[in-house]
Amino acid sequence: MKETDVHIYNVGNRIMNTYVYAEPNGYIMIDTGYEHSLSAVEKKLSDKEIGLSDIKYVFLTHAHDDHAGFLNELLGRNKDLKVIMSNKAMTTLKRGQNSFEGGCSTFLAWVFCRLMGAFGKAEHLFPAIEDKYDDRFIEITEENKTVLEGLLQGKILYTPGHTSDSISLSVDNVIFCGDAAMNGLPSMKRLIIWVEDKAQLEKSWEVLLAEDVDWIYPAHGKPFPKSDLCKYKKVISKINPRPLISK
Repeated sequence: MKETDVHIYNVGNRIMNTYVYAEPNGYIMIDTGYEHSLSAVEKKLSDKEIGLSDIKYVFLTHAHDDHAGFLNELLGRNKDLKVIMSNKAMTTLKRGQNSFEGGCSTFLAWVFCRLMGAFGKAEHLFPAIEDKYDDRFIEITEENKTVLEGLLQGKILYTPGHTSDSISLSVDNVIFCGDAAMNGLPSMKRLIIWVEDKAQLEKSWEVLLAEDVDWIYPAHGKPFPKSDLCKYKKVISKINPRPLISK
């Protein structure tokens, strides 16, 4: 299993990974992080001699509070930055709140989500994208996908299941999978905490497995071998997502 030839830096924290890698004209950032965490990310970038202005694109794996939390602030600080995202993400970004469609993947995940609620984190709010930044967002379409892949030096993958707008990016020997998979508590067997659509998530793991890479870089937890997905893929079919909100 070979290592990647791309230099990947994790400028996030223990809760949320924010990856950065170089392309010919600057750097690509995979997701942001929670609101109020830009200063910590900026310090880690500075330690790598990377400035905020060196970030040319943010690849947004999906519109959740821990992935788009400081996006507004970053767009304000970096006047040339563009965001590449699913064409299904803007509604959530404008609302500034996660969707509650679906449910927790396991009982342990459900307990974790309830604990987050006890600490005031149940609403999953983040700063809604301001209208003045609308022209800085690039929605992926079949017409522009190849051009965007050239800018990203990678391959865009559609990986819904966690959310309907979830996408991943294959670069060199790794896949940045967002929340299509996870590696750390309360996750078990690479399963994610929240599932909107179990059938879609199963198909998305097949999409990830079909890629000729060795490593998966999740938004939460350490990178892990792609072979883990093959080992645990049958787990998805057995889950019964537990909703947090009664309908």
